[in-house]
Amino acid sequence: MKRKIIQIDEELCNGCGQCILACAEGALKLIDGKARLVSDVYCDGLGACIGECPTGALTIIEREAEAFDEKAVEALQRSSHEPERVEPLACGCPGTAAMVINAGAEDDGCDMPHGDVKSALTHFPVKLQLINPRAPFLQNADLLLMADCCALCLPDLHHRLLRKKAVAMGCPKLDDLGAHIERLTDIIRYGGIRSLCVVHMEVPCCSGFIRAAREALKAAGSDIPLSHIMISRQGKILQEGPVDVCIPTPGRILPVLS
Repeated sequence: MKRKIIQIDEELCNGCGQCILACAEGALKLIDGKARLVSDVYCDGLGACIGECPTGALTIIEREAEAFDEKAVEALQRSSHEPERVEPLACGCPGTAAMVINAGAEDDGCDMPHGDVKSALTHFPVKLQLINPRAPFLQNADLLLMADCCALCLPDLHHRLLRKKAVAMGCPKLDDLGAHIERLTDIIRYGGIRSLCVVHMEVPCCSGFIRAAREALKAAGSDIPLSHIMISRQGKILQEGPVDVCIPTPGRILPVLS
């Protein structure tokens, strides 16, 4: 079939990996220092990756290509949960790349106010799989579906995000995403939450929670608002805004996350 799909100019690509961070489906990968399209079936053709490219190496074109395959994307994300033999990585997933953050003087880091600091957490447990879908703290709550790493990367998490919110945490890369979708569906169906916000890291493996939230909302038949907040590894909020609940299909253009 002829459809819209990403094209990469290898001469312009500098291998920065920003497009990979922006691709929720995992369609792009760094190979030999250049961004490459892994397979046509993983690319939805919406171009979420284009705005992140500093060199203009990415464009959307129309050509003969296999149809976007949502099930193949899900299988790709599930495969990342399977144990792998540990070996040195050569330009693989940015989420596994070792990096030093805030290196320098011993007093580098966040400033803390004097005196006792109160937690904004209003309930326990916080792990998604441990939360009862009918727990009273879910009633009329604004629920944060938060990737585990966000809690450490965002220094003012309690003050900035947790106030008057319920939270459910997990890892979209290492956990069983299917089990998370089932539990989240039950929470949406029976818990009485009024909104859902996915808080995720900038690395592509973390954006699986956005897809999980979409699927759970569809399965529960709910129209509550869905939004997202993207956190950088340096502890900054990079993006935040609404998310279309519909999962992209070929021929349907949806807004890029903002």
